[in-house]
Amino acid sequence: MIANVIAVGAYAALIVVIGLLGLRRTKSFNDFLLGGGRVGPWMTAFSYGTAYFSAVLFIGFAGKIGWGFGLSAVWIAIGNTVLGVLGVWLLLANRIKRSAQSMDVKTMPEYLEARYGSHFFKGYAALAIFVFLIPYTAAVFMGLSYLFEVSFRIPYVWVLLFMGVFTGVYLVMGGYRSVAMIDVIFGLVMTVGVVVLLWFSISKGGGIPNIVDSLRAIEPKLASPVGPPGFVPLASLVFLTSVAPFAMPQLVQKFYAVRDRKAIRIGTIASTVFALLVTGTAYFTGALTRIFLTPTTAPGAFTETGTPLVDNLMPELIAQIIPAALTVVLLLLILSASMSTLASLVLVSSSSVTKDFFHGFVQKNASDRELTRLGRLSSAFFIILSMILAWQKPGFIVTILSVSWGAIASVFLGPFVWGLLRRGTGKPEAIASSLIGLGTCMVLFFTWGAAKVPQAASVGMIVSLVIPAVGLFRGRPAAQSAAAPSA
Repeated sequence: MIANVIAVGAYAALIVVIGLLGLRRTKSFNDFLLGGGRVGPWMTAFSYGTAYFSAVLFIGFAGKIGWGFGLSAVWIAIGNTVLGVLGVWLLLANRIKRSAQSMDVKTMPEYLEARYGSHFFKGYAALAIFVFLIPYTAAVFMGLSYLFEVSFRIPYVWVLLFMGVFTGVYLVMGGYRSVAMIDVIFGLVMTVGVVVLLWFSISKGGGIPNIVDSLRAIEPKLASPVGPPGFVPLASLVFLTSVAPFAMPQLVQKFYAVRDRKAIRIGTIASTVFALLVTGTAYFTGALTRIFLTPTTAPGAFTETGTPLVDNLMPELIAQIIPAALTVVLLLLILSASMSTLASLVLVSSSSVTKDFFHGFVQKNASDRELTRLGRLSSAFFIILSMILAWQKPGFIVTILSVSWGAIASVFLGPFVWGLLRRGTGKPEAIASSLIGLGTCMVLFFTWGAAKVPQAASVGMIVSLVIPAVGLFRGRPAAQSAAAPSA
């Protein structure tokens, strides 16, 4: 226990030092938000991966989905890697960077305003980012706090307070420059951590053949290509978590900041390998909760009636299968993933307040110093709001993330992706796809309930994608959308 505290303390000190270095190098608002737009391939690759995969993956998703779907949860890892990482980098990265340079935009709402000539679209998009990323950030805080509560027996509220203050210190000081520098360290720690987790999971399980047999003995479908909940729930989760990254602001931001085309080529390979290792390990080990955890062996992971507490499953599994001397490696793994995700979410939300609202609507002639100062203040404000929500523990982490991702993707997926890919996509169908997609998503959330949140999110995303696609058959004058860059 003492060794774990020392290691985490040293890790925290390192992050603060990097925050101070970032502060010294942050000379402008562009530095604070995008690192000056000159971030190299390895920083961008690790920054993308660590922003994509956080404590929500390792604590919420891996536990709940692994328990329910068994080994078929690995399909989600494959989808995340092939679509959410490789597909995004190959299809959109260069287009996003070129559009940012040609239109002189730094945020997704700014891009939508420039692309479709709509001041309304910018304000609406900025509001959506601010509203729907708060619960996502709260979910990350929750996952991290659950892990440290189990590992260190520290009350949830105190862990939450510490993580909020800690995140605020290094992010508010250095902005994206701090994030980019430290994401390389985070990525390396995550790589070592998942290798340790995978090794001991397979070893404790008696090898992969024995793991498959053990799951089949519990429930045959746990070892089949489609787990017990069925094809539709599984396909919805794959679609939600793999397609949403095409238009998630905190991920798209990485391509605004990347240096050039060469950096994108290198980053594509690095981020894809990283994603396969991280997600494959997370969902595979999540399935092992069925083998190692019972109400008798892990009472903290179950209610008195034997119902699994899905957000507690992975912390309990890690405590059981990882030797005490190596537990700190897993703690740092999830800490690393979460810190980067939190920083990315806070920066994007801060930009929606600072660049899109304040600079776009309130004070268009604001100085660079004013924007940088407001960026820091709004980052701190967003962290506080997210901590307050996390303190309330609003439901399961998977449900919270699904609602946030589904809503954000329904707002941006159609207008952003089609705006980049097709010159003929115009303002009417772009705005309609965003409004109707979000409306569909939210209505289905409330109609179908928490059990079908991924399905509701997927339907909203599909609606958002389909409406602009109708324009393919109508044809639009090229002059109306000349801003859409070619590949």
